[in-house]
Order: sequence, then C-alpha cells, then structure tokens
Amino acid sequence: MKKSLFIFCFLCFVISFAQVGIGTAMPDPSALLDISSSTQGMLAPRMTTTQRQAIVSPANGLLVYDTNDNSFFFYEGDSWSSLDPIKKRTNYKLVQSIADLSEELTAGSGSKYVLNTDFLYEINGTIIFDFPIDLNGAYIEGVDSSEDILVNNSSVSLFEGTSGGGLRNLTLSGNGKQLFDITGTATDLLLINNTVIAGASTVGTLSGLGTVFLSVTQYVSNADGLTIDNIDNFFVSNIFWSASNAGTFMRFTGTFENLQMNGGRIEAGTGETGIDVSSNPTIVNDATLAQLSFVGDGTLVNRYTTGSYTGYNFTKDWNVNCSGIPLEVDQNATANFYYNGTLTTGYTQPISNNTPVQLKSSSNFVASDLFRFAAQDNNNDLIYEGKKRRTVKVNVSLSVRVVNAAGDFYAFAIAKNGVIATETNSTVIINNDTQIQNVALTGVLTMQPGDRIEVFTNRLTGTGTDSVVIFSENLSVQ
Repeated sequence: MKKSLFIFCFLCFVISFAQVGIGTAMPDPSALLDISSSTQGMLAPRMTTTQRQAIVSPANGLLVYDTNDNSFFFYEGDSWSSLDPIKKRTNYKLVQSIADLSEELTAGSGSKYVLNTDFLYEINGTIIFDFPIDLNGAYIEGVDSSEDILVNNSSVSLFEGTSGGGLRNLTLSGNGKQLFDITGTATDLLLINNTVIAGASTVGTLSGLGTVFLSVTQYVSNADGLTIDNIDNFFVSNIFWSASNAGTFMRFTGTFENLQMNGGRIEAGTGETGIDVSSNPTIVNDATLAQLSFVGDGTLVNRYTTGSYTGYNFTKDWNVNCSGIPLEVDQNATANFYYNGTLTTGYTQPISNNTPVQLKSSSNFVASDLFRFAAQDNNNDLIYEGKKRRTVKVNVSLSVRVVNAAGDFYAFAIAKNGVIATETNSTVIINNDTQIQNVALTGVLTMQPGDRIEVFTNRLTGTGTDSVVIFSENLSVQ
C-alpha cells in the first residue's frame, strides 16, 4: 500500500512540472502544451453573441468563437475584443507580383489582363507586364508613386481597350514603348491622378471617351506625348512636361464639348512642340487654358490653321491666359481699320439728303490688328466675334472736306449696327469748299457677338447734293 502511494505521488510531481505534447513526443521547450497535427485543428468553444456576453466574470485572455459575428473574441480588461476587427474590402485585390493577376490574364485569353469592372487593384512594388492591360472600368492605385510602378514589357501599349478606369499614386514606365491606346465611348471615364509617366516611346492616344481628367501628372523622359481625340469633356489640373521629354506634349484632334487645362508647366525645346491644335479641333461649348507656364525656344503652340487671328494661336472658342503665349480672351478683343489711299485726293462720299449715311469706300481700306473682330464690306465694317458681351472703347480720326455745302452743318459719329451712337456725335460747320476739317470721335459701346462698328455722317442743314471728301480715316477698337 505504501509503495502504491509513493508511485502515485511521484507521478503527480512529474505531471505538475512536465510539458504535455499531443500528437508529438517532443513538445517545444517553451510550450506547456504543444499540439501537433497535419490533418486536424484545435476547436475553441463556439457560442452565440448572447451566450458569450453571459459568461460570468470572464478571465483575461479567455477565448471563444462567436457564431453570430463569425469571429474569435478574447476578453481583455473589462470588454471583449474581436481578433478580426478590420473588415476586408470587397472588390479589392492586392497585387505584389504579376502572379496575383493570373485570373485577369485568364479572362484575357492569355493575351491581355482584363481587369474586373469596379475593382480596386492596389499595387505594392514594381509589377512587370508582358501583356497589355484592359482597364475595363477598374481602378489601379499605389501608395507611393516612386515605389509602386507598372512596367510595360509587352510588344504593344501598356493600356489597351475600349473603356476607362482610374490610375492613382503610380509610376507608369513605358520602357521604351507606348503607354496608352484607349478608344472608349461617351459613357466612359478615365481618371489619372498623382502619377508619373516616364520612358515611353509615345505616351499614346486617348479617343472617344466621355470624360478624361488628368490631375497632378508628371512626364519624364518620354520621346513623344499624347494625342487627345474626340473627348466630350477633357480636364487637366497641374501637369508638368519637363525638358527631359521630346516631341509634342499634346495633340488635339476631333470634337470636344468642353476642354479645360489649369496649372502646370510645359517646356518645348528646339524642334519640339508644347500643344498642337493645327488639325483645327472643334470646341462645342468652351475651352480654357489658364495658369500654365509655356517655356522654351521650340514651338510652344502649333496654332490653328483656320479660324484664328494673326499673331494668335486659337479660335474664339478658347479662353487663354498663360505665361509665355498671347492672351486670348474676349476682354482683349481689338481691331483697327484705316484708309490707305492717296492722302491728297482721298475718296468721295455723295450726300443727297439729310439721312445719316456710312462713310465707306469700295477700295483702299485696310483692316489690321484684328482679334475677336472681323472686317467686312471692303474693310469698312468691324464685326465683333467674341462669344460674350463686352464693352469696347472706339476712337476715330477723320480729315474731311465738304464741297457745295458752305454754311451747312455736318455731324460725324460712330455707329453700331447702322444706328448712330448719339454720345459720339461731333458737329462741324462748313465755311467753304476748300476747308479741311479734322474730326476726332470717341465712345464706349457695349458689343454683343455679331455687332458691327461703322463711321457715319449726317447733313444737319442744307439741301441739294454735296460731296464729302475723306482724305484720311482711322478707327481703332480697344
């Protein structure tokens, strides 16, 4: 009996101080309990949220599985905490290697990566693509554009397809090849934000999309830029095309509903071009270039070949206020015409009644310095071509002689659309047939698109037929 009691006590002592191994004969020295299995796991107590919360005086570290929340909970201090507090995003994939996009390559039949629509792909590191990417309405983003890089190692463009998507916080490396070849529809949106675009043979072509928005994009060491074609709404904010690039930064072709570029710097060296509008793109509503700095000794703007004005680059559909290129806004509209005939003979305007008539000649009138104005009727009329109402100051100088009107009064005035602006009238009396009168007119007119400016005279007294000889006539609009 004593022997049995001794053995029992000895075993209790050993068990009290030994490690326990289940499924292993050699438990880890640091573990009191070491459970080892390649076919089974350890099952914690499972209960509902109500049952978990009903546990009386739970010990710190107590572990249960909540079947309502589908999560492990442990007790800490005075409350329960989930071991899975952060909910995972849906429609999300973390991409750390090209292998993470195997499903997308399968969707593209092994020849391209077709991304999932409305998915967010987070790039972590440098990902090298041997096949093009079809954005398919997906969004690709990095965290650090200097570290999260997409490299084009394909034989075609990095991005190809018929729909838009989004790119953010990335570097797009052309690796000597093209980056974009996207032709979409009016319902498609392409957003590119906080992205470096580098090393492309040509940045590429964006065509047919409903909206394109480029924000905070930097272009480095590209051999050529972008062709922007038939985009309904094209918006740019803070772009930087540096001297490390070559070719043409942006070519605009086709039709645009709205086009706005605001902020940034465009450098064009010898043989290079900043913006090219020589294909005469159509603007339906409005186009604006503002707060862009154009620098370099290259062609800063390859201008419109039709519809522009001498010394300017764009049509009346554009509002341009950028350093380095001419200011082009309605508020800057100017015009001038003048008589360029023989000063000693001038031209003659017959007067047969006391109704106001325009002073004009069928020849020898020259229009110059036209901006948002056009000259018509042998350059005797100036037509305002701006898109918005504006107020202009008009100055006129005349040297005239009136024959067969001794003792008569004549008025000279500026007219708008054939109606004399009364406040511009200047009246003279004719003393004899040899007297030459120098007349100065000035006035402020409010112009609507299509309004015209002319110079009129009106015989106030007298009858019969007179002849007004105009030796010089000059009209300027500011």
